[in-house]
Amino acid sequence: MCFGNSDSPMAIAMNMGIIVMLVVVAGVLGGFASFFIYLMRRARRVAAQADPVETGPYATSEGTAQ
Repeated sequence: MCFGNSDSPMAIAMNMGIIVMLVVVAGVLGGFASFFIYLMRRARRVAAQADPVETGPYATSEGTAQ
């Protein structure tokens, strides 16, 4: 248990340090999440561009032209 004045500059600085660390961790996690969302969207876009070739008039049931 900590004793001391909760309005002291040391306590305020400690609270601000905790907030800064939480913001940094949230920023890094947000960066990872946005990167994987970008990869999923890019994969969908590439798959959508490849679909017309696979469903063309010479496509077989496997989706590749012979």
